[in-house]
Amino acid sequence: MKHISYLIICFFFLLFIGLIGLIPFRVMYIVSDALAWMLRVVFRYRLDVVRKNLEITGVTGDPNQSNKLVRDIYKNLSDILLEGFKSFTMSRKSVVKRHKVLNPELVNDFYKNGQSIILVTGHIGNWEWGSLSAGLQCDYPIVGFYKPLKNKYINKFVRWSRARSGTYLAPIKETSLTFETFRNTPSMYLMAADQNPSKETQVHWCKFFNRDTAFLHGPARHAINNQFPVVFADISRVKRGRYELVISILVDKPQLHKAEEITQLYASKLEQIITSRPSSWLWTHKRWKREKPTADQPSN
Repeated sequence: MKHISYLIICFFFLLFIGLIGLIPFRVMYIVSDALAWMLRVVFRYRLDVVRKNLEITGVTGDPNQSNKLVRDIYKNLSDILLEGFKSFTMSRKSVVKRHKVLNPELVNDFYKNGQSIILVTGHIGNWEWGSLSAGLQCDYPIVGFYKPLKNKYINKFVRWSRARSGTYLAPIKETSLTFETFRNTPSMYLMAADQNPSKETQVHWCKFFNRDTAFLHGPARHAINNQFPVVFADISRVKRGRYELVISILVDKPQLHKAEEITQLYASKLEQIITSRPSSWLWTHKRWKREKPTADQPSN
């Protein structure tokens, strides 16, 4: 019975992808506007989380600006959702045109020297298309990490789709094994590091919007252990359906830094970008649900 239900879900998943793939981008964004309104007004999807996060960060204190920002946040969310489905039917030419890396030479220079790197970004702009565009515009083989889907058929389809552009998707639970597997192959490892850590033992505490915030320790730890430079991808929306990526170096010699220092550099860079373009971040995450343990309170 479970097998049949998975097949049914997979059928409707592929049907929806086909429908989104058939409509032009301009029509898709009309649908996106309607979806954004429904998420915000009808379903009130995590609306309390969004407003709480905005209050914590103090990004805007003006009520009128705050209401507009909330509307823009849900428009961004619905755009990313539909663009994610659209990505399964986009041509390579369309991906490069709509998700353009402005300075690929920065990472290509590392590749020419036979050096693997870790590219970090946040849930800012359209990060989903990055797993497609990176392999089409940079010399590197691309390795991305993801949480496998419960539906094995959809999961297999997603991995196949990303492999079209040369991206190898590895389960996040096999991160260390994946680094070992590709040890002798210069690669670019894609890691989004602004999620709230699920395990308290895998935390670096950083100042983020002037508040102690838990960050994943993986990118910094793997950078130091493997002596891989860490670069940051700033993804900005030029207009709906068009993004530009600017890559910058966070640390080129991670072995000279503590892991907490690298993570703080990442947090500070991300905060700067969110402050300049607040509507582009994924505010629906419960980012500050964990409190930093006190001195007499263990973290595990």
